[in-house]
Order: sequence, then C-alpha cells, then structure tokens
Amino acid sequence: MSITSKARRDAKRRQEKRQENQAAAKASPIEPHAELRDQARKLLAGVVRRDGQWVLGMDGRIAGESDSAARVLALLMQAAELHERQGTPVRLVYSDALKDAAHAEARSEGLDFEQYKARLAGAPVAAAAVEGDAAA
Repeated sequence: MSITSKARRDAKRRQEKRQENQAAAKASPIEPHAELRDQARKLLAGVVRRDGQWVLGMDGRIAGESDSAARVLALLMQAAELHERQGTPVRLVYSDALKDAAHAEARSEGLDFEQYKARLAGAPVAAAAVEGDAAA
C-alpha cells in the first residue's frame, strides 16, 4: 500500500460528497422572493421558496418555513416596521408571485391582506374595520 493511498481515497470521498451536494442543490432550486435591507444594503431578512415551502431567513439563519405565503410576507413586513420604529431605515422588496399568493390566501379566508396582517399581529380586526369606517 502506498503512502498516498489514504489521501487519494479521502480526496475521492470528498469529491463524491461534493458532487452529491451539487446534485441535491440542483434538484431543489431556491427561488428568492423578498429581501429586507438597511441603508448600507446589508441583508436583514429574506424569503425564498424551496420545495413548495416559503422559507423566512433572518440574520443569516432560517427563522422558519411555512406553506403560507401570507404569513411569511406579513412577518417580513412586521420586521420592517420594527426596524423603522427603532430608527433604522429599511427597504423591503418582494416579488409579485409572493404578493399575489399572499393576497389570494387572505381572500380565501375572507379577509383583505391588511386585515390578515392585523390578525396575525394580534390586533383586533374589528377595531381596524371600525377605524376604517370612521375615516370614510
């Protein structure tokens, strides 16, 4: 047995593992749909679609995933509002596909998207509707 056979065998295993990982990445593509950035263009949060799931990432980590486009978009909007309230100007950009899916999901529950966001945040939807009627 040669001195370099273990090194060659380990290199071959690493190469095979790398090829497996690349094949898996191509099999389940990740579609970016939203991003929240600060003024320095640092990515604060984002939403991608992977394997039929909406995945929310924050601070470089996966914060959660859901079948609900409305939920992840509402959570991302809440994060943007929190940053704004703390004095950090942010820019939120999201795809039409995410917006359309979120609005359709809210409509299927008999709500518009703003009502859905309020319900998710725990604010009483009836109070928001009353305020809307008073403003009209």
